[in-house]
Amino acid sequence: MRRAAVLGSPIAHSLSPVLHSAAYAELGIAREWSYERFECEEAGLAAFLDGCDESWAGLSLTMPLKRLALSLADEVEEPAAAVGGANTMVFRGGRRHAYNTDVAGIVAALREAGVHAVRSAVILGAGATAASALAAVRELGATEPGAVTALARYLGRTAELAEAAERMSAAIGFAPLSEIDTHLDVDLVVSTVPAGAADAYAPAVAASRAAVFDVVYAHWPTALARAVTAAGGTVVGGFPMLLHQAGAQVELMTGRAPAPVAAMRAAGEAELARREKEWE
Repeated sequence: MRRAAVLGSPIAHSLSPVLHSAAYAELGIAREWSYERFECEEAGLAAFLDGCDESWAGLSLTMPLKRLALSLADEVEEPAAAVGGANTMVFRGGRRHAYNTDVAGIVAALREAGVHAVRSAVILGAGATAASALAAVRELGATEPGAVTALARYLGRTAELAEAAERMSAAIGFAPLSEIDTHLDVDLVVSTVPAGAADAYAPAVAASRAAVFDVVYAHWPTALARAVTAAGGTVVGGFPMLLHQAGAQVELMTGRAPAPVAAMRAAGEAELARREKEWE
């Protein structure tokens, strides 16, 4: 039996087991592959990795493990090195390979929605997901000096994003989130802040006519997404990103490509619909 799992804390809400298990079923390998979830804090990651024998194919890593994973890997692949965090660990040839598929997930989600080129962008937030968003918008074309600005609630907490930008040779700007009204003349607004944190800025973002990518996928649509949709704008939610990054993980761990994204999407949407009914 080949094993894979998702690690993080908290982890009970993760959709990864649903997505990966659907992929295994569609690929016809469900009897030979299993995908689990494990609650794991930073203090326990090293021991967990040391306990993975040759039956393990790989791990999906969520917060708070993405940054620590880099120091526990034998090989760190791009763009994980540039972003400063890995959401995937693949065991191959007796070595640990760290990857970041979040960037590919964001790019694929945006392209799927018709956003193929981005000249300028505003990123709301300055955490780990913001670094992946920066790499993604640069891949889509926002590479000129001043093309990307990160708006943070607390400018004193932007050091990690600034370091990631330096590794990417990205001339990113920083400003307070409260000044959002003066930074919306852009092609794309990326919200990486928690659910509800962008609600107050929804009218201004909707009026800007910029396309919007909101990383939230539970309790969808958010107030931001509803406002932009009502204004006739393009909105991409967090689920397509989650779907496509999981598809990339399936390919890395199983060696089979392309991942069965349609089957994974159907399973994920069904699970989200089930959860929404429970939350009502």
